[in-house]
Parts: sequence; C-alpha cells; structure tokens
Amino acid sequence: MMMNSKYENMKIIYNRSKFGWYWAPVFVAFWFLLFYLAVIPSFHYFPDTITIDEEANNPGRFIGERAENTLLRLSKIGPKVVGSPANEQVAVHFLLSEISSIKEDARLDLFDIEEDVQVASGNYVLWKMVNYYQTIQNVVVKVSRKNSNSSAALLINSHYDSVPGSSGAGDAGMMIVIMLETMRIITKYDTPLEHPIVFLFNGAEENPLQGSHAFITQHPWAKNVRAVINLDSAGSGGREILFQSGPDHPWLMKYYGANIVHPYASTIGEELFQNGFVPSETDFRIFRDFGNIPGLDMAHSYNGFIYHTKFDRFNTIPRRTYQLTGNNILSLTKALANAPELEDPEKYAEGHTVFYDILGWFIVYYSEQTGLIVNIIVCVAFILTLLGYIWNMAHQTGMFRRRIFTKFGILFGIQLAAVILSMGLTILIAIFMDAVNLSMAWFSQPWMIFGLYFCPMFFIMGILPAMYFSRTKEHGLPLAYSIQLLMHAHCLILTIITIIMVSFGIRSAFVIMLCIAFYTLSVLLNIATCFHKKNFHWLIPHTLCQVLPYLFYTYICYAFYVTFIPMQGRDGANSNPEILIGGFTALMCLLFAAFLVPLLCLFRKAKTIISLFGVLCVVFIIVAATPAAFPYVEKDAPQRFYAVHTTRTFHNGDAAMTVRREDSGFYVVPVDRHPHSIDFMFENTNLTKADREEDCENEVQCGFPIYSTRWLGWRNQSFWVPASQPIRSGWPTMQIISKQSTAPDTVVFNMEISGPNHMSMFIQPQENVTLMDWSFTRLPLENNFEPPYFVYFSYALDPSPLKFSLTFKHKDANWSGSTFDIAVIGHKVTDNINITDDFREFLSSFPHWAHVSSWTSSYESWRL
Repeated sequence: MMMNSKYENMKIIYNRSKFGWYWAPVFVAFWFLLFYLAVIPSFHYFPDTITIDEEANNPGRFIGERAENTLLRLSKIGPKVVGSPANEQVAVHFLLSEISSIKEDARLDLFDIEEDVQVASGNYVLWKMVNYYQTIQNVVVKVSRKNSNSSAALLINSHYDSVPGSSGAGDAGMMIVIMLETMRIITKYDTPLEHPIVFLFNGAEENPLQGSHAFITQHPWAKNVRAVINLDSAGSGGREILFQSGPDHPWLMKYYGANIVHPYASTIGEELFQNGFVPSETDFRIFRDFGNIPGLDMAHSYNGFIYHTKFDRFNTIPRRTYQLTGNNILSLTKALANAPELEDPEKYAEGHTVFYDILGWFIVYYSEQTGLIVNIIVCVAFILTLLGYIWNMAHQTGMFRRRIFTKFGILFGIQLAAVILSMGLTILIAIFMDAVNLSMAWFSQPWMIFGLYFCPMFFIMGILPAMYFSRTKEHGLPLAYSIQLLMHAHCLILTIITIIMVSFGIRSAFVIMLCIAFYTLSVLLNIATCFHKKNFHWLIPHTLCQVLPYLFYTYICYAFYVTFIPMQGRDGANSNPEILIGGFTALMCLLFAAFLVPLLCLFRKAKTIISLFGVLCVVFIIVAATPAAFPYVEKDAPQRFYAVHTTRTFHNGDAAMTVRREDSGFYVVPVDRHPHSIDFMFENTNLTKADREEDCENEVQCGFPIYSTRWLGWRNQSFWVPASQPIRSGWPTMQIISKQSTAPDTVVFNMEISGPNHMSMFIQPQENVTLMDWSFTRLPLENNFEPPYFVYFSYALDPSPLKFSLTFKHKDANWSGSTFDIAVIGHKVTDNINITDDFREFLSSFPHWAHVSSWTSSYESWRL
C-alpha cells in the first residue's frame, strides 16, 4: 500500500499534460488587454476641468478654464524671442496686466504682493561656452502673508520667452498661466502661508537659461530663496513629470508624495536626464549650480514632436492638462510654503531619494540609504527562498539535492544564454536597421516597436527553453518544476544584476528589486500552499503576483516611449536612436517577459507558438522597408531642420584687414539620424552642396554660422548650399580699440563688437599662442577648454556694443605674424521681413513632412 501510494504521488508529480494550443492566444490576449485597459487609461487620466462659473462652489480650488483662457491670450502674442518687441514689451505688459488683475481680486488685508521687472546683465559658462547676456528682463512677484516673519522663501519659476518661430504655448506658456492662476487662488482666499513665495516669470530661458542666472545671482530676493519648483516643458501639455529632485534633500519628496494629487515621477528619469540621455536642459541646473538651492524639476513631455516648432500652439494642448497640472502645482506650492524645513533646508540634507509612481495612482519614495537596505534584503530573501525551494523539491520528489542543483545549473545556463542571445539579437537588429537606413520607423508609428524589438526578445527567451524541454520529455524533473526552476534561474540573474547596480550606487536598481520581490512572494505563496507540487495550481500565485509588476513595467515602457521617441527627432545624427529604443525595450522585457513567456511551454505546440514571434519580427523588418513605416508625418511628427541664409566675409591678416574672399549661401542643419533625407531636393535643380573640406581645414568652425553648442555636435552632418546674398544691413561690426604689448611675449587686445541681438563669437589662438586672460569669466581658461573659445552674446533692451579684452602669450618672445583668429556671427532670429525671394523659394522646396526653423545670419572672420 505504501509503495502504491508513493507511486501514485510520483505519477502526479511527473504528469506532463499541457494546455491545448488554442488557449495560448487567450493567454497572450489577456496580457495585451491588461495593458490597453489599465495602463493606457491610467497614463492618460485627467480630472474634469473646473469652470469659472463653478468657482463659487469650489473655493480655493484651481480654476482650469481661467488658466486656459489666459494661455489663449498669451499665445496670441506669437513668438517671444529675447530682444524682440514681442518678448520685451508685449509679453512683459501682458504679465504686469495679469498681476494687476490678481491684485484687484486679492485679500490685500492678508497678503503683501510686491512686483519687480528685473533688468540684468552678466556672463557665465554653460555647455563649454561663455553665455553673455545684456539687459535681459524678468518679471518677479513676491507674495507674503502680512503676519509672517520668515526669512526664507519658496521660488516658483517658469519662462515666457520662446524659440524663434514658435508661439511657445506649451513651452512654457502653459506653465506661466499655471503660475498666474496659482498666485490668484493663493491670494484670493485666506490661504495659510508661513513663508513668502517668489514667482519668477523668466524672460530669457531659451537663450539659454540666462533669466534664471540673472535672478539667482543678482536679484535682492534671491538671497532668501531656500527651495525651488521649476516648471518647464519638452512637449505640449499632458501630465507633468517630476524628473529631478533635491539633490540631497529627501524632505522635498515627502511633500511631493503627500500633496501631489496625480503623481508622475521617477528616479529613472532623473538618472537618464543627469547622464545626458535627454537633449535638453532646464533652469533647475542654474538654481542648483549657482544658487545651491534644492528643489523639484517638473515638465510636460506629451507630444514632444512639436516642441520648439511652429506647431507648438494653443490648440494642441489637451484641455484637461490645465486642471491636472494646476491641481498638483497649487497643492505642492501651498505645502512647501508652509514647510518648517524651508527655514533651514541644510539641516535636512540627508542624501538622494529613490522615488517612483505606480501608474499615477500613488507615489513611493524613500531615502537612498533605505533603498540600499531594501535592495539587499530583497536579494538575500530571494536567495534564501531559492535554497528553501530546492530543499523542498528534493524532499517532495525523492531526488538528491545534488541532482536538482545540477538541473538548476543547466537551466541557469540556458536562461543566461537566452538573456544574452535575446539582448544580442535585439541590439543586432537595432544596428542593422540603422545600417540599412531604416532607423526611426517607429518615430510616427510606435506600434513598430512591438515587432522590431519586443518580438525578438519574446522569441529567443521562449524558444531556447522550449527546445530544451522538448528534448527531456522522458527523464528529469516534471515540466512544471522545470519551468519554475528556469524562472528561479532568471530571478537569480536579476539578483546578481541588482547587486552590481547597488555597488555602483545606481538608484534605479529599485526597478529590478521590485521584480525580484514580487517573484519571491509568488514562490513563498506556492511553497506555503503546496501549489508548486501541482501541474497547474502553481500558476495561480505566480500569475497573480505578476499582474502588478507587468502593469508597472509596461507603464514605464509606455511613459518612456511617449517621452523619448519625439526626442530622437532632435538628438542629432551622431548616435543611433535604435540602440536607445531597442536597448530599453530589451531591458524591460528582461523584467516581465522572462516570467511570462516560458509559460507558453505549458501549451501544446509551444515551439510553433513561440516561433510566431520570430516570424512577426521578420515581417516587421520588411514593413520597415516599405512606405508604411516612413518616419515622418506633416505637423504630427515632422523632421526638423535649421536653414540659415548667410553672407560670409573672410579677412586677411594684414594691417588693412583686406577681404580675402566673400560668398553667401544657405547653411542647412539636419537634427536627426537622417541628414540625407532631403538629398532629392538637389537632383535636377541648380542647387548643389558645396565641398566643405577646405573650409573646415582653413576657417574657424568651417566658416559656418554656428548658433549654439548643439550645432557644434551637428557640424559634420550639416551642409552649405551656395546662393545669392541676403539683404545686407545691421550685421555685426568689430573694432580693435587698442593693441599693446605688456611684455616681450604678451599682447593685449581691447575690442568691441556690435550688431543684432543674438551673436556668436569664436576665438582661436594661433599655434604656440595661449589665451592667458580675458574680460569674461575665467572658467574656460582655468579648466583648459579646447579652442576655439565660444562666446554667445545676446541683449534685450540695450544694444550697446560688447566691449572686451584678450591677453595672449606667445611661446617665443621673438614672435611675428598673427596672434589669433576671431569669427563673429550675427543671427537675425527675430526679423523675417527682409528674407529674400531666393530664400523663400529654397524653404518652400523642403518636403511637406519637414519643419524648418529659418533666419538670416552673417559670418565674418579676421586673423589678427
């Protein structure tokens, strides 16, 4: 009887029955439906807009309709570029008028409302260039409770200026009206306010970041600022993501977590941003680096395809954005303005924070030290659980533990091979797609990512185990035990990766830790219920414990694609965007797919089912080669270009500074991975690309009218088209006021330049000559920046010439000849009146799916 009972028990354990193959589509469909019915609606959740008529029933609530009406009026001003009348006069008047209206509604018996229009000049180093500004403007408002004696203040910042050609409705007019309505609500009601709030309406962020530097280094209210909420945009509305916190001030996240109604935040975004994966910068950097001020950096990122384009208009912003962002910012502002930590934040500086939201439902946050402890505990818990599981398996099956460990080692090797091969295949596809000029097929059609990158991961991670299991039907462990051991092996791989990430101080290790924690929980539940002994019962705890991780990881994927896909249209041609998209997809698949795809082995015809993913991948690669996967769509997902009509003058190094040569043309800068997409424009026309090799050898910056440091990185993909002269008026002039030798080997030049309100200057010392000193900040000289030195100069109100001095030292005291080359570039980014017919015709020749930012410029160089 005992032998028969044991035999029956072993029969049950070794039963290798499977589900019918027709249940496999149901299984796959379940997870797809879970994504579409839970993740996407959660990501796009918006509260109902409160209207002006409903304000009486919602005292102290943010009124979304009023903010919307305000943005409509602000965006009608049009492009607001530093130095333009629209920015320096119309926009400033608009803001002062709105502030006056707020004062009329305010409880002036409770609040003091002070306003100031700051006019400032200064210079500093940003992105290895000297950023020099002259008489730029900020509109600043301080709101204080009359009974407050606090010496600390909270700063709320956003900018009203825009890039050339864009009305800046999303970037960042949206945040400006959020600030105005927040100020209105706070001052209209009896709002507790322990600390003053400084609202900085920044007039020069796009220049870049000059307005914030002017405020934090020069404004008298800046010395009292203890924390900042920085608001910006890399898109057009949607949910605002918190992507930088602190640094080293975890108390800020306490208030974010307790007061943000609809959280959207991630340490992943912070670490990606701070490591250069995002081709943008915000004022948060200035407040942090020049003011040593901690804070929260938040931005809209939805529909980033139209960021910095003429399509950034009022009507592209989802209407409910106003209420969602307004609710969050109003609540957070009131909380921080009453935070006792604001009085002396340094007392609470305790290291970085780990933070992330769960599908926008709630926020999780804890200190970096806590994260380290949690990560280690979870990893140790899994290892102990794994050992307990194997001991339990040996007891249940009667097999030697050594044999089970051997089996586990084999499955660990198979899973490790599956991880390496699936990652390798995915990266290989990314490299292949780029090599055959099929990259960015997902740019306007994100569904392409599924076939190109999800499917190869699913295929390899499923087919290797399926092949192994099919060859071990008659011996070894039961199929259910084998699949569980395989997933244990994968979890062990993730545990090792987590330990490595923790050792390098990577806070985003929490992403893998959560995966390990939920899987460990499912194993413990199976052991406790003895479900792991059954063919299919063990699937119940396993599946239930995978639902939340699956939702979380697919939510991260979706948020990543919404944010980063549009960014690849403005990240230049120097990096392969397929690596970023494919690599991230592969990493996410390792976290959720490895615990779901092996379950397909429980269905009959498993290899055939899994192979369909491989077939789909091939089909999608073929589709990528057809017009159906063309990356660009007019207005919705355009390809970006800069086109600058330029006149160039190159001077000799003689005393008379005679002209060596002159020419003119169109300088075209493609800004994504497909710089040759418009080559067809030059076929069968009189337009030709000029050979730039000689210019790059002999002229400063190839003789190109460089506008910003990003253009330096795009120089190799840009090109020059000879063309007629632009209208010559108002271009920069350069004068040498004095030149004197202060020592046998030292010469000092005193110079000035004047011209349009945006100018670039490059200074290139000759061989055996060193720039020892100049009248700008000395940081480039002290930090040994590589020449040519880049100075970006702009002014808003005062067009006075820029005066500066340069001190050079020659290696040989008996020197003769020239000392340095200087190139001065003028940019007429605010004046489209004098565009020539030739330039208009050239711009009109671009395809309909291209967006071209254009202006006129001059390039003039001298050898002195």
